[in-house]
Parts: sequence; structure tokens; C-alpha cells
Amino acid sequence: MVPEQKSYTAQDIKVLEGLEGVRKRPAMYIGSTGKDGLHHLVYEAVDNSVDEALAGFCKLIKVIINKDGSATIEDDGRGIPVDLHPQLKIPAVEVALTRLHAGGKFDKKSYMISGGLHGVGISVVNALSKKLIVEVKRDGKIYRQEYSKGKTKTKLSVVGKCDEEVTGTKVTFFPDEEILSTTKFDPGVLETRFREIAFLNAGLKILLIDEVKDKKKEFQYAGGLVEFVKWLNEGKEALHAKPIYFKREVDHTIIEISIQYNTNYQENIFGFVNTINTVEGGTHISGFKTALTRVINDYAKKTGVLKDDALVGDDVREGLTAIVSLKIPDPQFEGQTKTKLGNSEVKGFVDSVVTSALAEFFEENPLIAKKIATKSLESAKARLAAKKARELVRRKSAFSLAGLPGKLADCSSKKTEKTEIYIVEGESAGGSAKQARNKEMQAILPLKGKILNVEKSSPTKAFGSDEIANLITAIGTGVGESFDLAKLRYGKVIIMTDADVDGEHIKTLLLTFFFRFMPQLIENGNIYAAVPPLYKVRKKADHYVYTEEQLKRALEKLGSASVTRFKGLGEMDSSQLWETTMNPRTRKIKKIFIEDAVEADKTFSMLMGDDVQSRKDFIQENAMEARLDV
Repeated sequence: MVPEQKSYTAQDIKVLEGLEGVRKRPAMYIGSTGKDGLHHLVYEAVDNSVDEALAGFCKLIKVIINKDGSATIEDDGRGIPVDLHPQLKIPAVEVALTRLHAGGKFDKKSYMISGGLHGVGISVVNALSKKLIVEVKRDGKIYRQEYSKGKTKTKLSVVGKCDEEVTGTKVTFFPDEEILSTTKFDPGVLETRFREIAFLNAGLKILLIDEVKDKKKEFQYAGGLVEFVKWLNEGKEALHAKPIYFKREVDHTIIEISIQYNTNYQENIFGFVNTINTVEGGTHISGFKTALTRVINDYAKKTGVLKDDALVGDDVREGLTAIVSLKIPDPQFEGQTKTKLGNSEVKGFVDSVVTSALAEFFEENPLIAKKIATKSLESAKARLAAKKARELVRRKSAFSLAGLPGKLADCSSKKTEKTEIYIVEGESAGGSAKQARNKEMQAILPLKGKILNVEKSSPTKAFGSDEIANLITAIGTGVGESFDLAKLRYGKVIIMTDADVDGEHIKTLLLTFFFRFMPQLIENGNIYAAVPPLYKVRKKADHYVYTEEQLKRALEKLGSASVTRFKGLGEMDSSQLWETTMNPRTRKIKKIFIEDAVEADKTFSMLMGDDVQSRKDFIQENAMEARLDV
């Protein structure tokens, strides 16, 4: 795509409304006032620089975590305009920073394509910062202006000179602790987002400099999406060494796709629109899936790989890793969080592009095409075998009450939103939990030891496992394409395991199951982990503590006291288990959520898959962070 207009001046900054209400309702604009919201401020500032890269004017973005608690975002784009705004008679940079819906993104001449929050980004960062300094390099001059809590503190002034060819914007902001519950930046969180941006914009360099820990990371990928797919498939056995890649433009929409199959069973399709990760999919993903199924079916039938029945979507997507990235002038996202694309015309665009490009690739690369078609056929056979296994489980469970697992102690209430099921490690703990529970709203499903690691197992083997079949039956939603959230039997699904290494392993196996078979439950906020106490401290009364730090504080407060370490849930009697871990008024539970789907997939594959070396490297790198019960 040819870069948009080189001229970028005050008249390109369109104003819709002021900053009123941002400080009163910050979560409306940045999602939360916690850790996520803090990092969202960085993303919004970076998105402005990325928009300059999308427009063809920015090659380098620097993000610096400063020792004084501030963050600096600097780019070599055109620089925010500094001339007077025609209506407001103040510098355009001041308009962009102090008016909510102000920016070049509303004028398609300045930015054909943009991410961010449709122009609210940098002004929201300003509104939620106790101090913000902007520096702009334009026309051989360096301009500077300072703000506080969204209000202008100094006039825009020239503070230096630079080469006329040098342009760019530098923003340094100090997050406001009056609004945000944390103001400490986490480089690890930022890395994930910056890596994605660099993959999605081939050649763009992003430098993350942590002045606090004196560390620097660079993200730049000349291969773009092809490198992205290879990175996602690290540690997996690829079905074809070189990823499939194509890029087309349809009606000002740039469609860029890379595909690589591996020998595993999981499907991983990640959609991006203007670098925004659309975790809930949308019309671009629907178009991709439809075309993929059609093209592979057509090829398999034409070459004789497939004789009778057609392949379904699940068959052709087994072992698939794909990135579907769109650059679109006017994206319509569903919901505030921009996680689902709604543009109806995009489905047809993507379907058409994938159909023609993939069919052409298959004609030119028959060996790869045959491998993919053969894997899809094997997947279909496994699907039918898995279906038989599920039906067998269903027939077995039909002999128990209402077709539910015999081990399940169900609750009496049928109101999903008020009920919860505890998935409990071991028969002993299950017995205590059944005695302790509130029978009206709490169901108990005891597990026999460690469940199957689904990351390494075929669906047929997984559905043949009694423990997994019991889980699926008890929860009620089904899995894969038959998943139906409306059939969920309990509002909360709570994993309750011992507070030791084995317990953590079982919890990880269960989370792997939910992430691979029922990710919608995690996305919908239905999956939780119970937090049982580590110790009971007795002095006159019983005091329960959940961390080593809490134990230290308790002993300092109580003096010498009797300390009991709970090795397992079964060591607690029913009243202790209720009081500490199951009573909604006093318990602690953690909600499980997916912070970043791409990183989550990589982590599950590395921790639970076949790549032993990557797992060893991870353990060595993070050994000092481990809390061991020795």
C-alpha cells in the first residue's frame, strides 16, 4: 500500500468532545484500574506510533521503563502536528492530548488504517497521568509541552533544534496513583504485545528498554507472519517446513495470512485487525474457516484422497496454526474491548482470497497439499472414533441418575448462575468436600489421581478416559464444535487441589484440558481455582494463613504458636475445609483468565507438550521464582 499523504497538519485533527468523565470512569476507557489498565496506557501510546508505521512513516519505536516510575514512548514518525488548530486556535498536539475524540484517525486522508481506541488513546493516557511530557520533532525544531491530569501546564515551546529530515514524537507519562491501584510496569507483559506488533508489521523495530533492571529487548521480524507462525510452532513437529503465505488487497482491505500444520491435535487460529488481537474471532475468521474447509475438501476429492463423506471444519483444522491479519480502513468491532470483528463484507473478502490463493498453492505444491489432505482424513477417522467413544460413555452414564457421573454429588438448585461445581483431587478430599458443602448450591466431582495430559493425547484417547468423560458430562456444555454455553450446568467450575507440587500438577493438567477443549468457559469467566490454606496457626483460636509471608506476620503478631502445615485437603476435617476453602463468605478463589491467547498457547505447548528441551530451558530460567515445599 502506498503511504498516505506526507502532509499532516492541524486541520487534519478532528475534534468530537472533551475529556470530561475519563478520570471519573477510567475503567470505561482502559478496562480496569489495576495492572491491565496500567499497561493499556502504554499500548495506547504505542498504538499511535504503530499507526504511523501502518501509514508508512515510522520504522522504530522505543519504549523505556524509567527509574522514576514513568514510561517513555518514542517514534520516528511524522510527529504530531504543532501548528494552530483552525477552530480552537491552540496547537494541534495540545488538541490531541486534551480532547477525547481528537486525532488524525477521523480524517481518512491522514490515516487510512489505524488501531488504538479510535482516537481516544493518547488523551486518555494524559487524563490518567499525574504528569505527561510530549516532545515533537518537526521542521528542524524540537517542541515540548507539559500536562497534568489531562490539563495543560505549560505552553508549547521550542526547546532545541534538529535536522530538518528528523521527525517523531516522544511521550513520557507518570501514571496517577490516585486512579491506578498499581503504577509498576511489568516488562514481561509489555514484551508479549510488542512481539505481536513486530510480527504483524514486517521490518518495524521495537526496542523495550528497562532502566530499572538495566535490560533491553529488541523485536524486529523481516519475515513477518511467516516468522510468527514458525515461532508459534517451535517445539512442535511441522508437517511442512515452509509456512504457506499469501497477501492480497480487496477494496482497500489488506488480507495477510500464514498457515503451517504440525503433527499435534490442537487448532490455533489467531486473528488480528489493524494489529488488534481479535480473541473472539469475527467475520474474518469465519471467512477463513469456510474457505479452508472447502478448498481442502475439493482437493481431497479431486485427487482421490477422499472417497465418500465430506471433511468437516474440525477435521481440516487439526494441527493447524494460522495467523489471519487484516489492515482495514473502517473496522467495526463488537463490544468495548475490540475482541470481535463485525464487518459483514469482510467474510466474503477473506473467503474469496483464501479460496483462490490456497487452491493455487495446492496446485503448485502437490506434496504439501497431499500431506494436509491426508492428515485431515486421518482426523476425520479419529473424530468418528471419538464420537463412538463419547456415545459409549453416554450409554454407560445413562445407568446413573440423569445420565450424570456416579461419583458426582450434585446440588439441588438448578439455577446455573447460583451454583458451582468443585473438581476435587482424590477420594479422601472428595469425601470431606461432600460433607462440608452447601448441598443446595455446591456440587462435588472427585477425581481419581492425575487426569490425562490432553496436550499429548489424541481426542479419541481423551474421550476414552473415564475421568475426562466424567468432567465433560458433569459440566454439560460439550466440547469442540458441539460446545454450547447455554447447557452449562454450573456458574462456577472450581478446581480444588492440594497445596503441594502434585496438586499444582493436577491443577495444570485440568487447566490444559479446559484451555484445549473448553476455552469458551475461561473466556466467559466460569473457571476458578480454590486457594486452600498452607498453615493453621493455633494460639487461643485457629488462624489460617495462605502464604509464607502471612505466616511470618502471624508469628510476629502472635508470638510462639503451634503451627500445622496442611499437606493435603484430606487432612482437614469438613468444618475446616468449609471455613477455609468453600464458604463463599470467607474463602479465597482465583478467577482464571487468558491474558494473551498467543502466549497462553505457546506456554501450554511448551510446558505440557513433547518439547523437552524448551521445558528444561524454562525451568532453568525460572528456577529462582519457584516456591518449593521442601
